[in-house]
Amino acid sequence: MLPLEGLRVLDLSRVLAGPYATMALADLGADVIKVEHPERGDDTRHWGPPFAGGESAYFLAVNRNKRSIGVDLKSDEGLERVKRLAADADVVIENWKRGALEGMDLGYEALKEHNQDLVYCSITGFGPGPDEDRPGYDFLVQARAGIMGITGQPGGEPTKVGVAAADIFCGMMAANAILAALHRRSVTGEGARVEVPLFESTLSWLANRGQEYLISGEDTGLIGNAHPSIVPYQTFDAADKPIVVAVGNNAQFGRLCEAMGLPDLADDDRYATNPDRVAN
Repeated sequence: MLPLEGLRVLDLSRVLAGPYATMALADLGADVIKVEHPERGDDTRHWGPPFAGGESAYFLAVNRNKRSIGVDLKSDEGLERVKRLAADADVVIENWKRGALEGMDLGYEALKEHNQDLVYCSITGFGPGPDEDRPGYDFLVQARAGIMGITGQPGGEPTKVGVAAADIFCGMMAANAILAALHRRSVTGEGARVEVPLFESTLSWLANRGQEYLISGEDTGLIGNAHPSIVPYQTFDAADKPIVVAVGNNAQFGRLCEAMGLPDLADDDRYATNPDRVAN
């Protein structure tokens, strides 16, 4: 038995962040019902090539283990159908423009009237504040949250991550928030609305690079495949192709020096400890 078997999720989200979250829940056993446009479906169905069986690789990558239905949310019949589904759901997740679903009576306050213990997750571009009504896109958020400012080769231009990492990480955070709300419900009996903004969740994974700036006030910028705090931890050009060397502590550095036939380097005052190696 999978841990979320018996849990029903109504997925009103589109494209990537929301569908990634519901895929994670589906992989854990939740019954996910994905609501799509009745004619064109989710936009990502058409984001190709490549296609397999008429479905794009993009769509297939984040929509496994779900059931899809086509619903016209511009019709009264379609709205009533979604409301009936929401009344029987444990979780509703959406990533519409802020306020759009409230205008259709599909917001949290409207739906909880018929489902008091509902967990309602909204994925937004930006959290409450001056930018809360702005849309958020992965590329834009990677730039504004600082990810592109630390990704790329020295002297080069800021570079986005090779996949839509802001969307994906936001989806992971949304799944985590939903599970937390479900746990709280199991204790209190109360549902909840949780909001997971794309910008704030992306900002959080600056992690050590963000904390280093807060402590030092220095922006180390683009450092390619090197590491600002660990040496050696980067790529090196070998005779035939680049190799990666990742040394996490002094003992590992000593073994690396032995393997290279340079055991004395481990005792050299310039390289004996990690701070020495970073400085030199």
